[in-house]
Amino acid sequence: MRWQHLQSEHYTDERFACTRPKWLQCIIAHCHAVPHRNENNREGIKLPSHPLFNRFFRGLALLGFSLAAPGLAGQELTVVSWGGAFARALEEAIIKPFEAETGIEVRMEDYNGGLAQIRAQVESGSVFWDVVDVELFDGVRGCEEGLFEPLDLSILAAAPDGGAAEDDFFPDTLGECGLGSIFYSTVFAYNNETMGDRKPETIADFFDLENFPGRRGMRRSPLANLEFALMADGVPAAEVYAVLDTEEGVDRAFDKLDTIKDEVIWWQVGAQPPQLLADGEVVMTTAYNGRIFNAQVLENQPFVVVWDGQVLDSGQFAIVAGTERFEAAQRFIAFSSRPESLAGLSRYIAYSPARRSAESLISTHLETGVDMRPHMPNTPENTTRAVRNDWAWWSENADDMNERFVAWLLR
Repeated sequence: MRWQHLQSEHYTDERFACTRPKWLQCIIAHCHAVPHRNENNREGIKLPSHPLFNRFFRGLALLGFSLAAPGLAGQELTVVSWGGAFARALEEAIIKPFEAETGIEVRMEDYNGGLAQIRAQVESGSVFWDVVDVELFDGVRGCEEGLFEPLDLSILAAAPDGGAAEDDFFPDTLGECGLGSIFYSTVFAYNNETMGDRKPETIADFFDLENFPGRRGMRRSPLANLEFALMADGVPAAEVYAVLDTEEGVDRAFDKLDTIKDEVIWWQVGAQPPQLLADGEVVMTTAYNGRIFNAQVLENQPFVVVWDGQVLDSGQFAIVAGTERFEAAQRFIAFSSRPESLAGLSRYIAYSPARRSAESLISTHLETGVDMRPHMPNTPENTTRAVRNDWAWWSENADDMNERFVAWLLR
C-alpha cells in the first residue's frame, strides 16, 4: 500500500487518501506532518514528541512504510563530503536509502575541507552546495560566521527509548549548526612487509629517524601534526592543548616537526596515505584510520595501524546558509540523524557513530564480514593514549596556526 500525499497549505487528515483506518490516518496527519517553511518562517511546524508516537513511527518504518517528502520529490540536493572510501560509505549507508524514501535526488561532490569555498558561495549569494560534511572545528567557526543554518533539534530522530535526540549524541558532536555524524581518527600506519624486524609502537617512533629511517607522510596542515609533535616530545595527551595554548608550546611543536621536515612527503586528500605506503614512497604515514582499514580489508594491504597518540575527531553535517533547497536539506539532516543511518556507515568504513544508541548496532563489514568493533577509533583499547581534538582551541587559533604552518613550510 502507498500513502498518497495531497498538496495543502496546512497539515490535516484530509491530506491523505488511503485505505488505512481513520484513526491511523489522523495520527499520521497530526503527529508526523513534514516541517515546512515559507519565506517568513524557517522554523516550520513544531511537532509533538511522545514515547508512544515515537515507538509507533519506528514500528511503521519496520513495516516498510515510506513517509515521502511532499513537494520535494525530484529535487536535486548537493551533498559535499571527502570523497574516496568515506563518500562510498555515505552513498551506500545514507544517500541511497534517503533517495528511495523521499524521492529527493542527491548529487555528491568532493572537497578537502576548510571554509573558503563555502564562504565564497554565501558571500556571493550563489549557493550551490546544500549540505557539507565538515570537520568539527570548521562547523563551529562556520556557524559563528553565519555560513551555516542553525540546527533545528526538533527534526532529529528521537532515541530508541523515546528520549530527546540531543541526549543520545555524544558530548561535543552536536553544534549550533552541525549534526554530529561520525568519530574518526588521525593515526599513523606502516607497511608490515617492508618495515623490518623492529616495528614502531608509539608516536615517538614516528619521529625517530635513527631507529626508523625513511620518508614519512603527513597531512599538509597543522591540524593533528602539532598534537603529534608534542606527544612525541613527551607531552601527555591530557596536557597537549594546555601546552599549545602558550607561545612556547607552539614553538616546541614546530621545533619537533623540524626534526623530520626534510623527510616528509605532504598529502592533502585521504586517499593518498594508503597509496604512499603501497608504492613504498614512505615507511610510515599519518592517515585517517578508516582509509587504512579499507586498504587492509578490501585490498589485502599488509598495513598496521598504530593507535598510540591518535587524534580523535568528529565530523558534522551542516546546511549551507542561503540554500534554496532548505527543506530538502533538513530532510537529509533528519534522515541522517537516525541511529540506524549512522550505524550503517560503520558497515562500510571504520568510523564510529556519534550517537550512543547507534553503537549497539555496529556489527560487521558488509563486504568482508570483518567484525568492525575492534577497528572503531573510540574503543577503550584504541584510546589509551589518545588526544580528543579540542574544537574550541582550533576554532580560535586555526587561522594563526595555518598562517604559521605555511610560513614554516616555505622556510
